[in-house]
Amino acid sequence: MLKPNEIKHFIEDDRTSQKKKMAEQGLKYYEGEHKIMGSRIFYVDADGNLKEDTLRSNVRISHPFFTELVDQEVQYMLSGDGKFIKSDNPDLQKRLDLYFNDCFWAEVYEMLTGCISKGFDYMYAYRTANGRIGFQHADSMGVVEVQAKDADDNEEHVIYWYIDRIEKGKRTVKRIQVWDKKETYYYVQINDGGIVEDEQEPLNPRPHIVTENEKGERFGSSFNFIPFFRLDNGSKQFSGLKPIKDLIDDYDLMACSLSNNLQDFADAIYVVSGFQGANLDEMIQNIKVKKHLGVAPDGGLDIKTVDIPYEARKEKLELDEKNIYRFGMGFNSAQLGDGNITNVVIKSRYALLDLKCNKLEIRLKGFLRKIAGVVLDEINANDHTDYQSEDVYFGFQREVITNAQDNAQIDLITAQKQGQQLSNVLSVANTLDEETIIQEICAILDIDYEEIKNKLAAGEKDTESVQKTLEGMVPDDKGGAG
Repeated sequence: MLKPNEIKHFIEDDRTSQKKKMAEQGLKYYEGEHKIMGSRIFYVDADGNLKEDTLRSNVRISHPFFTELVDQEVQYMLSGDGKFIKSDNPDLQKRLDLYFNDCFWAEVYEMLTGCISKGFDYMYAYRTANGRIGFQHADSMGVVEVQAKDADDNEEHVIYWYIDRIEKGKRTVKRIQVWDKKETYYYVQINDGGIVEDEQEPLNPRPHIVTENEKGERFGSSFNFIPFFRLDNGSKQFSGLKPIKDLIDDYDLMACSLSNNLQDFADAIYVVSGFQGANLDEMIQNIKVKKHLGVAPDGGLDIKTVDIPYEARKEKLELDEKNIYRFGMGFNSAQLGDGNITNVVIKSRYALLDLKCNKLEIRLKGFLRKIAGVVLDEINANDHTDYQSEDVYFGFQREVITNAQDNAQIDLITAQKQGQQLSNVLSVANTLDEETIIQEICAILDIDYEEIKNKLAAGEKDTESVQKTLEGMVPDDKGGAG
């Protein structure tokens, strides 16, 4: 087992690692905490000293494109009927549905969000109250993988920590779990102090699985592996923010600079010469309230305005937005077209998002294969079955919005084509045997041949009777029944 000083060392090293710094940056941008939030304005005074300007406008607004792109990818990835882990064996499918239910996919949703925004994320296995194995999302910011060569006991470990609570705004209570292949050890740390064993845990260390019989006796067992599963957003575990961070920062800067210009130059500049008055306050009051000003014969009032480069900034903002969606490989819902929004056009706008999800789908299937393997082992052990990994497959049918008018036109053409095919079959019914006719018609209508065959009355076995029976099933040219 790891010693407390080792645990503290691994946590501190992991927190300052480059991988976790990039993950933290991705998480901040997902939560709308952009670089622009730390923007400050400086100037050089008459003495050549650099000072912060606290009087000028300093608008700091984050534009959460990354939040939209992440949620868009997760939602699109998990669109469909919600059944992504499937089997052709009905009995196995019923068992799988008990494990991979709505609660499981809710955890997968959180894990996918973390994986895309931070570059990688985890789920871990545990025993639920109903006795089955369950899976829960584990925030990657609090997961530390310890290789066997780095630990004094030459064993692999996973350290999982999280902030339990903050007492009175001062004392931070951090709960720490150290997992190995057999047991879980529980520790607690107050602020940045020493790590000590958690006395609130009744079993410490605790086996992975604890069961209790009718007599109240407890029995422990283990998974014989560390039950943490990691999903990477690419081989280098880069956040989806990496290719578009600079574009988002530029968009924030352009938009906020425009807001600053509008605020700073909202009022005109009055240039007065030969003013006949007591002081400057009187002049300003006369201009704002009385709308007139007394000046000397050779004096005058000149109003100056500042032209803000609005059009240039607008074009730059539009270009940045276009590139954010292009290089972020997302669907831009604000994209304008020529009004001809057909299904082909819609599908083309989803092309980049499809490419991105296809890459993620490959890794997600490998991740789910590991999860399904653990579930199959438990099913086989409990039900004395022999299901194999090959009995399970994964199907992701992502949904795309479509043009209802296009869909109706396609349905009409399909129905007309089907009607023509059926008419062709019936036109040669006198030259074919009844079994061939029924088979051909069932193939066109996608109907079970055996079911239709059994429903035909025994006295309707001649070709003419078969034709009359099936004519009611033939659509007319408008797609309805003939």
